[in-house]
Amino acid sequence: MAEAVVELLERAARREAPLEELRALQLAVQAVPPAALRARLSDDHLGALFALLSVNDREQVSACVSILERLLQALDPVYVIQNLREELQKGLFHPDDSVKILTISQVGRIVENSDAITEILNSPELLRQIINCIGGEKIAVAKEAIKSLSRIAQTQDGLEALFVSSLLSDLKNVMATNDIVRYRVYELIVEISSVSADSLNYCANSGLISELIGELTGDDVLVRATCIEMVTSLAHTSHGRQYLAQQGIIDKISNIILGAESDPFSGFYLPGFVKFFGNLAVIDSPQQICERYPVFMEKVFEMAESHDPTMIGVAVDTLGILGSNVEGKQVLQKTRSRFQNLLNRIGHQAKNAPTELRLRCLDAISSLLYLPPEQQTEDLLRMTESWFTSLSSQPLELFRSISTQPFPDLHCGALRVFTAIANQPWAQKLMLNSPGFVEYIVDRSVEPDKSSKDAKYELVKALVNSKTIAEIFGNQYYLRLRAYLHEGPYYVKAVSTTAVEGAE
Repeated sequence: MAEAVVELLERAARREAPLEELRALQLAVQAVPPAALRARLSDDHLGALFALLSVNDREQVSACVSILERLLQALDPVYVIQNLREELQKGLFHPDDSVKILTISQVGRIVENSDAITEILNSPELLRQIINCIGGEKIAVAKEAIKSLSRIAQTQDGLEALFVSSLLSDLKNVMATNDIVRYRVYELIVEISSVSADSLNYCANSGLISELIGELTGDDVLVRATCIEMVTSLAHTSHGRQYLAQQGIIDKISNIILGAESDPFSGFYLPGFVKFFGNLAVIDSPQQICERYPVFMEKVFEMAESHDPTMIGVAVDTLGILGSNVEGKQVLQKTRSRFQNLLNRIGHQAKNAPTELRLRCLDAISSLLYLPPEQQTEDLLRMTESWFTSLSSQPLELFRSISTQPFPDLHCGALRVFTAIANQPWAQKLMLNSPGFVEYIVDRSVEPDKSSKDAKYELVKALVNSKTIAEIFGNQYYLRLRAYLHEGPYYVKAVSTTAVEGAE
């Protein structure tokens, strides 16, 4: 096979390979191991393939890109940058986006090699053109450029090249293209800033983070909505949160939420601002965030109590995130009857809202009710039981009715609620005392598809792994659940048939 590849490459090098042979070569290179390709490739082969990209034939270009992708992956990155620098440079100016993506992805591969990255950093023209690719019309090209530049910034020298040289001006110039490109550059800056405190300092000193924050706290509501997502990404790192706190950004976001009452357009950005605090609470400390920024909790409750499905959805998601750990659950419990009443609304939405919101409610309920075995104190078990009973007058029947509906997503969502409470003694007693419930759990015939079978299996596993299940369910049911677990999620009972002589 390697011989055939070389023969086809020789013909391509002599420009004697028609499109059919290029397609044959495209298939052949996929079948040859990288080591065999490496041993047979020459500069002439690669140069010829790059030369074939210059024709105005889309199919030929597509075939050559596919072949080059495979061949270049087989080569050492140092070899690629030292011998094909000019070809890579030309590739960045090629009118076909697939060639640009091929070239930029190769640069991304090269900069991951400690020996090869210096070669890239000594090629400012190459880097300048990659920066310009962020401003390209095709999002796929821009994303590849962002990915490669982000990799370049993983080293000290890379940070110096991007932020302490003329390339910073190129970055700022490309931002002026339009709003969309400006946000792409912000996306790159946030990605780089998230790597380390040192990376963040370089980005902050460039002035670009200040520009992002300025837009976040500016008057354009649509811009706010876009920028808050990026600032939320920055807040996922401890050095990012520290920076935002030191710059007073978290206080500013809190004040914007406070002022949202009088802003008729607050619906555009409020969901993002509330999500920001929800993420902050889980990463940091729910209690500290909710105590320091009481406007956050108040706004979540207001949104959940509203009649706007968009706002309800965001509030429900946020409550699910907030209540995913014990500290967050305790913060919610302190609001007493207000949260209990809200749970009743969420239970109602889980049954009656449009499908997407029902699913979000089911996921939030699962998150709120789950208690790891090591945290099951009497107080916390009483709390989850009271929350469960607040959801509906007959909560177990509510979720059972959802789980029997012919919609796989809702079916699995309801099973996840049962799984969340399956290791809690009060829930096991409820299940046992509900007529036909245990039979429903071990009945495989009600699961129509793979995701449903997997969800049911997780429920059985949660029950079997509980320390109290044998005592509460009794030996007969316990053994049936263990058998189900042992047989796996997709077990089908064999049906034996007896042949009768003379039968049709």
